[in-house]
This record gives sequence, structure tokens and C-alpha cells, in this order.
Amino acid sequence: MKKGIIGKKLGMTQIFDEKGNVIPVTVIEAGPCVVTQKKTVETDGYNAVQVGFGQISPKNVNKPMKGHFDKSQVAYKRTLKEFRLEDIDSLNVGDIIKADVFEIGEKVDVVGTSKGKGYAGGIKRYNMHRLKESHGTGPVARHAGSMGACSSPSRVYKGKKLPGHMGAERVTIQNLDVVKIDAEQNLIAIKGAVPGPKGGTVVIADSVKKH
Repeated sequence: MKKGIIGKKLGMTQIFDEKGNVIPVTVIEAGPCVVTQKKTVETDGYNAVQVGFGQISPKNVNKPMKGHFDKSQVAYKRTLKEFRLEDIDSLNVGDIIKADVFEIGEKVDVVGTSKGKGYAGGIKRYNMHRLKESHGTGPVARHAGSMGACSSPSRVYKGKKLPGHMGAERVTIQNLDVVKIDAEQNLIAIKGAVPGPKGGTVVIADSVKKH
């Protein structure tokens, strides 16, 4: 990884290219982020920079985090994220990372938390088929059906597709295109959809999957 930034998903819209083609984009408020800590092989066993994003009231910061921010002499931040960059020599504690760290046309990976959909059944969660509601099927048209086990092994195998919690998972979308950058307003327009709801926190990094 060569560069990264934390942002907030604002929503989706569309823009037009020079040929008049419609490009669906997700607009992300990327930064400004501040470097809150610098980790090295000598002190921590690996090279990384810790980056903070988003304002937070001091009354909502606990004492350990206050001590952490005060030691770095930076403003309190709501979200912290580590980036294991190939080169950390160019960054120091207190440096500001803005949206213009990326360039138009660059490939990026976006990480976010998908929308939570609560407790869902097998049809909604895994696209299972339903049964007919005729000829003695009974009120089980949307049930998952047989578990497939009997006296041996007398249990349900781990990983079996069953109803359960759906969504609210860490999701990474790879190899997306940066379409537009507004450095003054800290906005990045990325082609396509990214995980999470409006206002959700996302992490943008240069793509590790090159094509």
C-alpha cells in the first residue's frame, strides 16, 4: 500500500464524461485526515502510520484516548485507522492528508461496513427457493427445509446456510476508478457503488489488484 485516507460516504449521483456518457459515482468526503501516530520496526515491530478522521467533542473521548491525542498534540478525532505504507518517511505526526493524495483515473480499493438488515430468513439471506403452498405443504413455504442430518452426526455442520444476522459486515470493493476530485471541498467521486449507508465511514487505499 502506497497511500490511503479515511472518508464518509455522502451518497450516489451521476456525472457525464467528455463523450456524454453517464457515469454512476459515489461521492465520498475524503479527509482531511491527520497523522496521529507513526509506528516503526524499532518501536512497534512494523512500519505504519495511524490516521484520524472526523471531529468529536472532548466530552465524548475517554481518558486513554485523550492521553493518546495529547501526546501527539493533535485534535481529537472520531475514527482512527492504521495504514501499513511502503514509505512512511514522508509523513510525520501532525501532517494533514487531503483528497488530492489520489489522482483522477487511479484504481482504488474501498472498505466499508455494509448496511445491516437485521435477522433475515434463508430466502432473503441466501436466495433460497420457496415451496409450493398447495397439496399438503403446510405453513412452511419459506422455511429452510431439512437439516440433512440424522442420528449421525446428530448435529448441524458449521457453515450451513440458515436464517441469521444479515449485513453489518466489513466489505471490500476492489479496483474502482477515481472519476473526479475536488480538493477544496475534500470530495472524491468513485465510479460505482461502495459498501455502507449514507454517512458511513469508509477507507480508501490504492488498489493492490492491478489490471
